[in-house]
Amino acid sequence: MPADPVTVTVERDGHVLLMGLNRPAKRNAFTRQMIGELSAAYGLLESDDDLWCGVLFAHGEHFTGGLDMLDVGAELASGHFTGAEGGRDPWRLDGTWSKPVVAAAQGWVMTLGIELLLAADIRVAARDARFSQYEIRRGIYPFGGATLRFPREAGWGNAMRWILTGEEFDAPEAHRIGLVQELVPDADAARARAIEIARAIAERSAPLGVRTTLASAHRARDHGDAAAIAELRPDVARLFATADGAEGLQSFVERRDAVFTGR
Repeated sequence: MPADPVTVTVERDGHVLLMGLNRPAKRNAFTRQMIGELSAAYGLLESDDDLWCGVLFAHGEHFTGGLDMLDVGAELASGHFTGAEGGRDPWRLDGTWSKPVVAAAQGWVMTLGIELLLAADIRVAARDARFSQYEIRRGIYPFGGATLRFPREAGWGNAMRWILTGEEFDAPEAHRIGLVQELVPDADAARARAIEIARAIAERSAPLGVRTTLASAHRARDHGDAAAIAELRPDVARLFATADGAEGLQSFVERRDAVFTGR
């Protein structure tokens, strides 16, 4: 069977990388090709020093209907997915990450779609979004990070309520439990708001400070508060010694917005 046309669009917007799921006729259900293309996009985001923030969104009416089982069933049964050469796991289960991602969702947000949101740092959803962690009803269970992140983000009871039943829930419920941070009227507004947030990070925040902030939060989560506390002041000293640290101080003295370069 010939490969689909491009299943993940990639576009640079200044220091922001826009990554769009692009299989709308199939409700953006993931094939092996699509996983590989999204893996490559995440690899580019993480490896390119000129990219400071990512936006994940979906073309069409739906974020994703989940996996295209006819295409990925054999790999799923083997327990292994192959990513792109030089790519990164879009579900961020493959080690340390230093670039933030803002996600925008609409329509169906099924199974691994929820896990893509959980792997992002900030999430926006259209009010028509409908969510389901449906794997339990197909004889399997979530394997893209929901068992780790859903309880952490939403609380144990809220996470188990939806993971263990596989039932559908709506956007207000996703907002209530913290799965998404903002609700907006529709898909266009969700994408626009996600880009707006990403631009705020990329254009007004020091990129080295953003990376250090993420590293500190990850350190606290993975190794405990004491490990993170031990690095707080050394981290600040390192940031003050950078060109961006000097620019931040100078902008304060001159009462103007800082212009950061990532150095």
